[in-house]
Amino acid sequence: MPSTKEYLSYILDSLSHIEDITYKKMMGEYLIYYNCKYIAGVFDNRLLVKDVKGIEEIIDEYNLVSPYPNAKKMIEIDKIEDKEYIKKIFNFLYETLP
Repeated sequence: MPSTKEYLSYILDSLSHIEDITYKKMMGEYLIYYNCKYIAGVFDNRLLVKDVKGIEEIIDEYNLVSPYPNAKKMIEIDKIEDKEYIKKIFNFLYETLP
């Protein structure tokens, strides 16, 4: 099931306090970029972030899921309304990813 524009808007509102967030639509889903780095995605109306070494120390619930069949697993984020928590995750990913 593709993600809805309403859910994307909800996610973007939760990310509104983070500068330089952009997104691209990709086959009914949305890839989210932070300062031009691919950090997360909206897949099946779920916010999923990349799984990198050390992130388990800052994630409250470490739930790995596949965004689509045969894809590398990502971490599902449930506390979307907690803007500081989301910002902490995005900053960690930005600093960690090449």
